[in-house]
Amino acid sequence: MAVTVKECLELQLLEVEMLLSMFPKRGEFSLDADAVPSIQRYLGNADGALPPQLEYRIALDVGEAKVKVELQVLLPHMYPQVAPQLFARSDALHRQQQLQLNTRLMSHISSLDPGDLCVCEAVQWVKDNTLPFLENCQASSECASKEVRVKEMLHRMWIYSHHIYRQELRKKIFDCAKKLNLTGFCLTGKPGVICVEGLQENCEEFWRVIRYPNWKHISCKHVENIETEGSIDNLRLFHSFEDLQFQAHGDYGLRNDYHMDLGQFLEFLKQHQSGHIFQILFGVEGKLSDN
Repeated sequence: MAVTVKECLELQLLEVEMLLSMFPKRGEFSLDADAVPSIQRYLGNADGALPPQLEYRIALDVGEAKVKVELQVLLPHMYPQVAPQLFARSDALHRQQQLQLNTRLMSHISSLDPGDLCVCEAVQWVKDNTLPFLENCQASSECASKEVRVKEMLHRMWIYSHHIYRQELRKKIFDCAKKLNLTGFCLTGKPGVICVEGLQENCEEFWRVIRYPNWKHISCKHVENIETEGSIDNLRLFHSFEDLQFQAHGDYGLRNDYHMDLGQFLEFLKQHQSGHIFQILFGVEGKLSDN
């Protein structure tokens, strides 16, 4: 007998209750205030629209030194029938060790029986298996300090969408960019354009989150990578994540069907040393009108 979305969501709420009992202290278990109520509303009226996917973070102390490790959890609506999306991160880990840790974590989770709740299992695995990565990271840091300065890579993604209007989508974009320490902008309207810059894994995580589960009219048009032996912050073109809303061009009769003034957008790009991106995004060379 096929398992329904409703049954999966009920199991997800049961697991949240277990986790809350395991992590009762303030700051140990974090999720949006409306996350659980929105699922409960759906369970009370399953004919309505699906609630947002359940997303939360668990703060863990690892080893005798109590190194802080955060486990980020995103649950598809059909979890536990399908695997959860998990990512463990720590300021004490270099990128390579962090990627290796998460590869091992997902390999372990994929070995478990489908249909079983596994976030608690993931928590225990992270506690039991992170310490060797922390020790390797410390050793590699000491070696690196004696040899050469580690190079950093700034990653910049230019994302195009047919339009960006919905308030909840814009909130998701801005919240995700802030959480991942990304700078850039979101151009609201029609067309919609997003630029994010920061560490590569953070940009790729942003791209994965905002297009999931099914944002149809969106594509990554261009990617830039710039290597430096200093801080990537010195290479950023933007100092924050900006909300761009230029004057609409023309009157299309529909409240939401408006085109942004691309001349103003081109001027904005040129002010940020990115005028060449206009042609990549729209397929035409940008020209500013003479005043």
